[in-house]
Amino acid sequence: MTLALLLTSGYMVAEAIGGFVSGSLALLADAGHMLSDAVGLALAVFAMWMAGRRATAQRTYGFHRTEIIAALANATTLIAIAISILVEAALRLRTPAALEPRLMMTIAAGGLVVNLACLGILHTGRDESLNQQGAWLHVLSDALGSVGALASGAAAAFWGVTWADPVASALIALLVLRSSWSLLTETVAVLMENAPAHVEVTKLREAMLAQSKVDDVHDLHVWTITSGLVCLSAHVVTTGGADEQQAALSSC
Repeated sequence: MTLALLLTSGYMVAEAIGGFVSGSLALLADAGHMLSDAVGLALAVFAMWMAGRRATAQRTYGFHRTEIIAALANATTLIAIAISILVEAALRLRTPAALEPRLMMTIAAGGLVVNLACLGILHTGRDESLNQQGAWLHVLSDALGSVGALASGAAAAFWGVTWADPVASALIALLVLRSSWSLLTETVAVLMENAPAHVEVTKLREAMLAQSKVDDVHDLHVWTITSGLVCLSAHVVTTGGADEQQAALSSC
């Protein structure tokens, strides 16, 4: 993830300069994506470092939730950027800007190479946590931005279609919104301490009640601390002979 951060930060400057020089909204949008990527990746790296710290007397679960907070920040940043691009694309459709399509295509091609390299670096860890998934989505949105800039540059260079630039930007923004919203709902569910999607609490209760000498189960709670760390607590009433025993059950 640190390597992806360095690659993204380095090429972001080139795309920003190229976007201003060529007048391409798609390139400027991609540079904005890369800026958000750099911030998002830095936040993700910091969150991973924090999550590895030991628990303390005050923070008994440790710092695992830092990764969820980072994922939430990445999701909301992506949504804000996508909305701003949609607004700018609408303005550009009304008043088309002068473009330098060949410069657009050259810079977009370089950005695509960098984004594909970063996607390859981050691919193996994207399913391990929402934090890494958020970082991967940032880079994926950038790759889509580079493809859009290439396509709109080609349309302007070979067919003189200047409106392709804002249209491509708008389509990319909509794709980013869709993936970002999914990440946002997942992170909010964790912060709201919802039961994980793969755990059916009703069936879990039934399975506990089916155990020998278990008379009752109440105050059953299942929640996620961070990706891959699911916790359970419950009050279990057991019957042993003539004596009824009550115990608090907790597991992570």
